[in-house]
Order: sequence, then structure tokens, then C-alpha cells
Amino acid sequence: MTHGAASCDRLLTPFSDTLCRDDARFVDAVRAASPIIAESADLARRFHAILIGREAVEFEPWLAQALGSAIASFARGLRRDIDAVRAALILPWSTGPVEGKINKLKLIKRSMYGRAGLDLLRARIMA
Repeated sequence: MTHGAASCDRLLTPFSDTLCRDDARFVDAVRAASPIIAESADLARRFHAILIGREAVEFEPWLAQALGSAIASFARGLRRDIDAVRAALILPWSTGPVEGKINKLKLIKRSMYGRAGLDLLRARIMA
């Protein structure tokens, strides 16, 4: 079986806990062939565990390690928005339940930019 970039990505993510025997062998071979990929996959799994477990004290050591790895660009982005990351780890609130409505509102706003008045915008949002 051949694996493309997308399937490799899927196989190496935190959600790949239950792999068939062939996929598990493939992942083991990729990890053995590339220490950089192995480290990046491990960091991704740890980051996922930190977020799911809301383990705020584990974030700073993870960030320090990630900044010196192949996922440094991702880590720098998290560091730029460190207050939001800490809030996500500490606070119980989430925009998850309303995320679909937020996306719909942004889509309507962008599609009508410069072409509609407040009345039409209000009518489209309430529809």
C-alpha cells in the first residue's frame, strides 16, 4: 500500500490510536527513517494531550521544546497568541457551540461587503 502526504499526516496524528497492522508497520518505518518526523509526531501528540487534559503547567516546557524542533513555526504562532492559549487551557469557556453561527456570519458579511446596507444585512443574518 502506498501512502501520500495526507495519509501520512493522518497516520502520525494523535487520532491514529487504532491502526491496522500494515499502517502500524508503515508508521514505525517512517519514524525509524526520520527522527525529525518522529519528534514532530511526538510533539503533536503531547500538544493534543495538553489541550484535551487542560494541563496548563505542561504547556511551557512543551513550547520550549517545540521552539527548537521542526514545528518551530507552529510554536512561534502559539507564542504570539500566548494569552489565548493559556485561556484555552485554564478557562472552562469555549466558542465551540457557536462556531457554525460565527462562520455563517463571516461568510454573509464578506459576500455582501460594500454592496448592501444594514437592513439587508440584518435580514440575511436573521434568515
